[in-house]
Amino acid sequence: MSKIFFKGSCMLNPVPSVLITSKSKNSDINVFTAAWVGTACTKPPMITIAIKPERLSYKYIKETMEFAVNLPSRNLTRIVDLCGVKSGRDFNKIKECKLELEKSEKISVPCIKECAVNMECKVKSIIPLGSHHLFIAEILSVHVDENLIDNKRKIHLEKANLICYSHGEYFPINSKPLGKFGFSVKKKR
Repeated sequence: MSKIFFKGSCMLNPVPSVLITSKSKNSDINVFTAAWVGTACTKPPMITIAIKPERLSYKYIKETMEFAVNLPSRNLTRIVDLCGVKSGRDFNKIKECKLELEKSEKISVPCIKECAVNMECKVKSIIPLGSHHLFIAEILSVHVDENLIDNKRKIHLEKANLICYSHGEYFPINSKPLGKFGFSVKKKR
């Protein structure tokens, strides 16, 4: 395989495409699209999100130190895109997109009802990196659509029709798993 070299850039793809809800100290609510989100730790459960300081949600999250990560399904792709290109400073994205908010269990920031999974997060630290600052937050509570949970309480995210983002395009994540963690070393019966 022959390869061509490029200057250093962010080539990790695909990445999740999520809707982040935030709330100001004055109780204003905003939603924006983020793709630079990742798992940071399992005990305690932690998540990272990279946000540009000029974003309205950056200001809101810094004021309250809380946010919710909402995992949208394929039918919300247009809303995901709009919430990534329009600013909440001059456009009420929640109202214009007709999103329904629901009360969170542990934080003051609401979640998006239309999203299959919601994670309530409390910021633990913020690291300035350059163009973005990295928010590291503990996941305090997770809400999952009951239609994704089987009778053994296993969550089937493959049924959620979630979306991801890769180089300026949105893609569905709706295929069956290729294997379970550890399948490569599991002994055959």
